[in-house]
Amino acid sequence: MSHTPLTAFPLRPARVHEVCGPAAPAFAACAAAGRPGPVLWLREAWLPETLNPLGLLPFLDPAGVLLARPANQIDGLAVAEEALKDGSVALVVLEITRPLDLREGRRLQLAAGAGRSTGLCLIPERMGSTAAETRWRAMPLFDPAREDSTLMRWEIIKNKSGTIGAWNVYWDAQAHRLDLVPPAGK
Repeated sequence: MSHTPLTAFPLRPARVHEVCGPAAPAFAACAAAGRPGPVLWLREAWLPETLNPLGLLPFLDPAGVLLARPANQIDGLAVAEEALKDGSVALVVLEITRPLDLREGRRLQLAAGAGRSTGLCLIPERMGSTAAETRWRAMPLFDPAREDSTLMRWEIIKNKSGTIGAWNVYWDAQAHRLDLVPPAGK
């Protein structure tokens, strides 16, 4: 476990990143917090669950979240690419249901670079793209001493421009910031 500061977060701008794990939506909410401008969240229409923007209230104003429900992943990739290239949204969150091939991943990276926007793909475990700048695993942690459920363990498992590591983090909604939490007994 790394005890160094969480230097890879916030996510490097003008790049596309990935996150997997059960706390991936909370990771995306933390990534969106404090960014100027709206956040575009893409989730395929055939998926039974949907995102409730009010659940993002501890992290950001739900009025700044644009939800799109493309018919399939191909449509979602097209919308994400155009939004990244346009640069008018602060963050594009794309929920992935099948692996991206190198061409799809590279197109997203080029679009993010052109529009100076940041992309974040929420991926199933072990379904990462080789084109991703970073890949994270976000897991919830149980802490009986806390009344809320925002304690998480974030691991950076791929990083094209730095080291990998793991951190226990806590979203402080009152201070509107991410805090590093030392592991128990440290």
